[in-house]
Amino acid sequence: MRVMVSPLLEQIRRREAKVGVVGMGYVGLPLGMAFAEAGFPVMGLDVDTRKVESIGKGESYIKHIPSAPLKELTSAGKLKATTDFSKAREMDCIIICVPTPLTASREPDMSYIIKTGEALSPHVRPGQLFILESTTYPGTTDEVLKPLLEKSGLKAGVDFHLAFSPEREDPGNKSFNTKTIPKIVGGHTPACLEVAQALYASALKETVAVSSTRVAELAKLLENIFRCVNIAMVNEMKMLCDRMNIDVWEVINAAATKPFGFMPFYPGPGLGGHCIPIDPFYLTWKAREYEFHTKFIELAGEVNTQMPYYVVTRTMEALNKNKKTLNGAKVLCLGAAYKKDIDDMRESPSLRVISLLKEKGAEVDYHDPYVPRLEEGHGFHYTMQSVPLTPETISKYDAVVILTDHSSIDYAMVVKQSPVVVDTRNACKNIGPGREKVTKA
Repeated sequence: MRVMVSPLLEQIRRREAKVGVVGMGYVGLPLGMAFAEAGFPVMGLDVDTRKVESIGKGESYIKHIPSAPLKELTSAGKLKATTDFSKAREMDCIIICVPTPLTASREPDMSYIIKTGEALSPHVRPGQLFILESTTYPGTTDEVLKPLLEKSGLKAGVDFHLAFSPEREDPGNKSFNTKTIPKIVGGHTPACLEVAQALYASALKETVAVSSTRVAELAKLLENIFRCVNIAMVNEMKMLCDRMNIDVWEVINAAATKPFGFMPFYPGPGLGGHCIPIDPFYLTWKAREYEFHTKFIELAGEVNTQMPYYVVTRTMEALNKNKKTLNGAKVLCLGAAYKKDIDDMRESPSLRVISLLKEKGAEVDYHDPYVPRLEEGHGFHYTMQSVPLTPETISKYDAVVILTDHSSIDYAMVVKQSPVVVDTRNACKNIGPGREKVTKA
């Protein structure tokens, strides 16, 4: 077998390699900006014309990414975007950051990766580097993406480089960003790893090499399954603490004073985001191929998916104490994003809680300073507008349910004006007056 000699390494070192990023969403946009800021010419590839047009104008469409640095990059011609996938032939390095959701039957949806591979295949040329960043099950790079790219007649590890490097974005995290989070990299061959690691090392602070794409794929799943299992445990603990009339947040904070052997996790209304509610099911699905049943992971999934139902039950109980029924009650939900101070609604448990409350006969509105509108889709069957949060509006509702603890919300005012407050995030922990109106969930 002939071994590929890559002039790409020298291009990367000189920052002359053209970098293409497929999928300019929460992962692709900041990654493209990081490479552009490092001096590489970057081209974003996306089927969404609105994103492409926004990038052309230097306008960010992601709340936690400011427009100013994006505008600076686009104005200087360092970052461009297009819907024309034939431009991939001009790129030296192509990084794929497309979604990997679940199907209706909770199995991996590979359609975005497959469509991307099919779109890129006619434009593969010798010497290029292809990296998959989409979170997925071990084997996807070799079993799904590689055959699609090889339809070009070229071979991975011989004619072009192939690698996997899991994204590790955490929207709204002020301590870490794309550049400072260590980057795991696994190559199809040692030469593929060398080139991929050189690319990331040119723009990011730290890279971590592993022996294969499968190791890199599974490392990402382990990270998220670790959180999923621990959040399920603490959610179950919360339900027990409610029965025992013990404050679970006080218990967690007390346990967290131990300087070794304990890591605090906090309960909530369910799991949200693009990773933790989805990724464990990628591994449980793949595990069945090996006649292995991942009981621990599946049990955690069951606990977490039941949390919205628990929140609705606690809301019913809180209203009942105030001589109200949920059927016909006016309920205001605070927060639609899956976590505080961001506009990301992917897999947000708030949407499930809103749906369940409506199904029980409640009249439901919501307020979120980051999410002005909710659209029908992805299992959510309503179109809603965020309502203003004022003392006058709050007093019109029979209950307020806190689902996302955004920092900008005046929780003292919420407790003062509402007859019933259901708090799923411990947002009212420092509220004194009116605390008897707060039910933790």
